[in-house]
Amino acid sequence: MGIFSRFTDIINSNLNALLDNAEDPKKMIRLIIQEMEETLVEVRSSCARIIADKKELHRRLARLTQEASEWENKAKLAISKGRDDLARAAIAEKSAIEEEVSTAEAELASLEDHLATLNDEVAQLQIKLDDAKAKQKALILRAQTVENRYKVKRQINKKNIDDAFTKFELFEKRMDELEGHVESFDVGRNDLASEIDQLAKDDAINEELSRLKEQMTLKK
Repeated sequence: MGIFSRFTDIINSNLNALLDNAEDPKKMIRLIIQEMEETLVEVRSSCARIIADKKELHRRLARLTQEASEWENKAKLAISKGRDDLARAAIAEKSAIEEEVSTAEAELASLEDHLATLNDEVAQLQIKLDDAKAKQKALILRAQTVENRYKVKRQINKKNIDDAFTKFELFEKRMDELEGHVESFDVGRNDLASEIDQLAKDDAINEELSRLKEQMTLKK
């Protein structure tokens, strides 16, 4: 039964838990289904071999039973002829064959138990396989739904971002306009202040010029 360790793991596994913990649920469930199908092929192949072994055992049992019956008849014939020595030899042959029959019957019972177990495992695995395939379809639909929702969300977010950039650009433009209005109040005022400052400078120069003229006049 060593070759069915994989099968036992699958039967005992919680498929939903595997999907929840999987990084890629679609890939995980594909692998699980593939493993189930491969194991199912192995189990059915084993069943076929056991059925073939059963048929061979049945033929062997029929042959041994026939031989035992023939040795019993030979023993009776020897007894009827007063040949107890031959009768004992025939009975010994019959006993040996009956031991083979017992061994073959035990093997047959074991094969039948094994086959019954395998049939039960095949049924359980088929149920698991059908369940996995059903979940595979549901998972694909769910993945498509999520992907579509993501695309819609992404488009909405892109629109929101575009709107935000547009609003920001309008805000910058408005700020430029306001700054332009503010700066317009200073247009002309700067020139006037410069002219007044220049007048003050001219007065200082005139005063210095007058002072120098007065000094020169006094020296004369």
